[in-house]
Amino acid sequence: MLDGILIGLGTAMSPMNLVFVVIGCFVGTFIGMLPGLGPMSAIALMIPIASTLDPSAGIILMAAVYYGAIFGGSTSSILINAPGVASTVATSFDGYPMAQQGMAGKALAIAAYSSFSGGVIAAIFLLIAAPFLASVSLSFQSTDYFALMVLGLTAVAAFASRGDVLKALLMTVVGLMLSTVGTDQTQGVPRFTLGILDLTDGISFLLLVMATFALSEALIAILKPDNDSKRQEEKEASSHLGSMAISKEEVKEMVPVIGRSSVLGFLIGVLPGAGATIASFLAYGTEQRIAGAEKGKLFGKGSVRGLAAPETANNAAATGSFVPLLTLGIPGSGTTAIMLGALVGYGIQPGPRLYVDNPEVFWSVIVSMWIGNIILLVLNLPLIPYIARILAVPSRFLLPFILFFSLIGVYFVSFNTFDIQLMVLFGAIALLLRFLDFPMAPMILGFILGGMMEENLRRALLINDDSWAFLWERPLTLTILLIAGACLLVPMLSPLFGKMRKSLSGQSSTED
Repeated sequence: MLDGILIGLGTAMSPMNLVFVVIGCFVGTFIGMLPGLGPMSAIALMIPIASTLDPSAGIILMAAVYYGAIFGGSTSSILINAPGVASTVATSFDGYPMAQQGMAGKALAIAAYSSFSGGVIAAIFLLIAAPFLASVSLSFQSTDYFALMVLGLTAVAAFASRGDVLKALLMTVVGLMLSTVGTDQTQGVPRFTLGILDLTDGISFLLLVMATFALSEALIAILKPDNDSKRQEEKEASSHLGSMAISKEEVKEMVPVIGRSSVLGFLIGVLPGAGATIASFLAYGTEQRIAGAEKGKLFGKGSVRGLAAPETANNAAATGSFVPLLTLGIPGSGTTAIMLGALVGYGIQPGPRLYVDNPEVFWSVIVSMWIGNIILLVLNLPLIPYIARILAVPSRFLLPFILFFSLIGVYFVSFNTFDIQLMVLFGAIALLLRFLDFPMAPMILGFILGGMMEENLRRALLINDDSWAFLWERPLTLTILLIAGACLLVPMLSPLFGKMRKSLSGQSSTED
């Protein structure tokens, strides 16, 4: 290992490779800030440039763009509630309320520190545990992945306010239904497309998330009658834009959250196909349950824990996704799938022998992650006061910009006017549902996990001759499902237990 670290340091610390790390971090951060793009688009744009470089430099550049985009993706989520990247959807739950409360600078600073900590801690894990975790991830089968998706869906209880668990579950089902629209991946036939040719490829995630978050948020702001109070809020927010100070109490609150979320995010990232999105949602739900009744009420209203957890987890998972890529040749996400193609294009076969046959590639990527996370922090912290000034723009200018950017961002992905029409429709429906207090996050989670859940369930049934016995015959699958059941039932039954405690305490007081 020591020899490998020295090889990695020698390769990553060469002047040209350091320049590529800086360029990758800057480009990735900038692209991550723009709703409508993301790490996959950024890496795809980098392939023509990377192909002209040697393998180590090319992979270092693309890796820097990847975690730079994840790092910068929180900015649009926090400032304008427009998460263009799936892994930053959970960041908007508490980051955007903090910005509305005049704490945009602090929210961006918390996101920056959390992202940096998650990336660095996960890089250490990657260095130490990559070979071991590769063998563990090989033991996961389709049945276990299906159970993991179910566990991810139980996080809906964390997004629901008290008494609204049923609404959250209903929205999750809606998300699962929307994920089935398009072409059946197994049989290759269109389903639920209503005969519309444009729906054969399914509904775009970007379209759905921009409609339900950015577009509906802008429409709500336009329809709100309290313009005077809105202007007052803008003035108050403007006066606090430069404040990035984090108190000692907030630091004490963040440290254990960062530790737990780094471990959780890295382990989820190691699993092929899981990725940063599931990690961020699971970390958010886990922290809300750990927080307790009093602190848990702050989630969704500007909680420090609610912002630190997903930001730490998604960066840790982005690093963890390199474990299956480098050690097994299995892409852990769509972005690492593009990087897999780039490695194969270099004539390098990722797998168990990569760190033996091409140690300079394996170790330089890991070492460059430490360097890259430091560069990201140095680049982003000084820019936070300037980035946060987006909130100082009056709403009469900012809202049309958000509407324009949302529509153009979706159009530039597909160059199809049908997507614009569908986005407006979803935005109108989301506006109605938000007025009825239906949460949007469970629907997005159901949509994201729906495809993977269906694919793994079909594979599990095929392996087990269409028998559902795999749910209880495989110990790992059963354990994950039991944890998922507990996570779902505890929030639903806790009000009942509370009433029972009150009645018992009332009886004891009357007896006294």
